[in-house]
Amino acid sequence: MIRRIFIPLFVSAFIFSCGEKKAEPAGETTVEPAETASDIVTLTALQIKTAGIGLGTIDQKNLQTAVRASGMLIVPNQNKALVTSVHSGVIKSLFVQPGNFVKKGQAIATIINPGIAGLQQQLQTVNAQLNLAQVEVTRQKELVAGNAAPLKNVQRIETELVTLKATRNSLVQQLQAMGLSTAGVARGNISTTLTIAAPISGTISEVSAQIGSNVDASTPIAQIVNNSQLHVDLFVYEKDLAKLQSDQTIHFTLTNNPGKEYDAQIYSIGTAFVHETKTIPVHAIVKGDKTGLIEGMNISAVISLGDSVVPAVPAEAIVSAQGNDYIFLLMDSTTGDAARATQFKRIPVVKGTSGAGYTEVKFLEDLPANARIITRGAFFALAKMINTGEEE
Repeated sequence: MIRRIFIPLFVSAFIFSCGEKKAEPAGETTVEPAETASDIVTLTALQIKTAGIGLGTIDQKNLQTAVRASGMLIVPNQNKALVTSVHSGVIKSLFVQPGNFVKKGQAIATIINPGIAGLQQQLQTVNAQLNLAQVEVTRQKELVAGNAAPLKNVQRIETELVTLKATRNSLVQQLQAMGLSTAGVARGNISTTLTIAAPISGTISEVSAQIGSNVDASTPIAQIVNNSQLHVDLFVYEKDLAKLQSDQTIHFTLTNNPGKEYDAQIYSIGTAFVHETKTIPVHAIVKGDKTGLIEGMNISAVISLGDSVVPAVPAEAIVSAQGNDYIFLLMDSTTGDAARATQFKRIPVVKGTSGAGYTEVKFLEDLPANARIITRGAFFALAKMINTGEEE
């Protein structure tokens, strides 16, 4: 009875053991590695527009042989003006407001002062006396020629004539400074209203007076700024001073808007430190397009020292993933039943020096001539690529 039980148990154990041995090869089977994610990302026209993606080319920038500095945009004092009146009075009318562009000589305001009528009256009186004195000089000369009057009479009248001419010239200069027409005064016209004209062309930056307010020579009515002559004031450290000279080119971007680059040219280098700092002021004049630039903006600049240039892209064109840096190259556009789509290829790069919003790039593969890349919004393309990979 014991035997019958043992044999089936042995057979079962043997079969179980064999089953384990046969299953063993399955445990040794190797799994093929997952296929690498594609470097191509497809964006629809709507996605490109919504993400604000911008395209551009790979530029050649002078970044290696350059000095970096920060500074500020300024307008030279000769391109700024306070609008004032040479005579006191009450504002009668204002013709401008902040933001208006005015030309030199254009009317800014008018003021009223009854006191200026006295100067005009004096000029009329002096003109009449001059006419009479000139007639008297002629008459006295004729009398002297006929021995009918002494020479001293001629000399006395000529002296009075010189005095009257000096008085007339003084009155004319005063009235012209007020903007009054002396020719009109000579014809008998007397005015109590003065027109205040713009001393320079430019943009009204501030209007500090109002109708009915009292003004004089020390009270500004408005301020004009001419941004066409914008300058750059940079602050360069002592160690870089020997590298700089006049006429060198400056590339700069706005600190709060590094996407657009502007150019300037050095015209003066300071000879003293700024206050207690170890920086020297460097002055440059902005060249070319000045759109969007106003006085007081902070800037970041690169001063070119040589002719060596390197391939460079805007800093925001470069994205990083898993310790590597990339840019996105425009491939082609496809049109299907859905919205128009554009393909971009992720290209690995090695970053170099940076400055003025640009970064040097070294490529690990050849790119087509005049290749177009994403210069703004590259992060969105990377995020789309990563999300697409995770979904797959």
